[in-house]
Order: sequence, then C-alpha cells, then structure tokens
Amino acid sequence: MLLLILGLILFLGMHSARLFAADKRASFIAAKGPLAWKGMYALVSIVGFVLIIYGYGQARMSPTWLWISPVWTRHLAALLTIPAFILIVATYIPGSCIKARVGHPMLLGVKFWALAHLIANGSLADLLLFGGFLAWATALFVVSRKRDRAAGVSYGKGKPVMDAVVVVVGLVAWAAFAFYLHGAWIGVKPMGV
Repeated sequence: MLLLILGLILFLGMHSARLFAADKRASFIAAKGPLAWKGMYALVSIVGFVLIIYGYGQARMSPTWLWISPVWTRHLAALLTIPAFILIVATYIPGSCIKARVGHPMLLGVKFWALAHLIANGSLADLLLFGGFLAWATALFVVSRKRDRAAGVSYGKGKPVMDAVVVVVGLVAWAAFAFYLHGAWIGVKPMGV
C-alpha cells in the first residue's frame, strides 16, 4: 500500500505543480529552461506511474474491503467509461465542439473514469487510487476553468464534424479497451468476455 501511496503522491503531485506550486514551477523553468522542466516532469511522472501500477497490483493481492459493490455497478462503470474515453480523445483531436465547450476534456474524462471505478470497486486500494484521481481531477478542473476565464482563454467554436470523429474514435478505443485490453493489461474483464 505504501508504494501505491508514494506513486500517487509523485504522479499527482507532479501533475499538480501548476495548482499548488505555480511560482516554484515558473522559477524552475526560468532558471533551468523548459526542457529541464519537461525532463524532470516526465521522470517523476513515470516513476510515480510505475509505483502506482506496482503498488496497486500488490494491494490487490490481499485487499482490505471497505464495501462490496453490487454486480450491477460493473455495468454502470462500463457505461460511465464511455464518456471518459470520448473526452480523453477530445483532448487530442483539435477542432471539436466538445473541447471548445469543456476546455479541459482530459480532466473531465479522468473524473468519469475515476468515478466509474469507485462505484464498482470497494477496497482501500481502490479508494486511494480512484478517489485520489477523482479529487485531483476535480480540483484541477475547477482551478483550470477559473484560470481560463480570468485570462480570457477561448477554445473557439469547434466543428460538429470533428465531434463525430471524436465520438467514433472514442467509442472504438472504449470497445478495444473494454473487450480486450482491460483484461490483457489489468487482469479484469469488465465485459466478461
């Protein structure tokens, strides 16, 4: 459990630098340059991510159950991950109305993903992992939207045709993950196949 917690601190902490340490981040970039920041950001994030994966895997071996979720919550979780995938895809495909409206679709997608997994999983490790990501994404989304409004940031109008592309790619990615990759990578087959 300690490795999971340490991984979450490193990964989410690094991804929260603009939220909690904007001045220190700016000072570091001014002193050492943007490439040094990106290198450190990537290194700390990768180490944190590896610790999360390893720590969560270890915690799953002997779980501490806080609640047992009913079977139907798995189906709800599968449905909630559909908008998560669509929003995450909207982050990377420019020109969609979804990105223009949401502003930070990755963070909203992480919120859907984390909430879906919290609903369907009830161990202490699940609460730490998915609850941590949900709290982080919620806080960063609120702060980022406020920062955008204060700075007058506009994401344009977007084009409905790009929304169609985002939705199709998101659904294909969701299906690939739900029906195959989740079982192959995580060891849990959410769709039971």
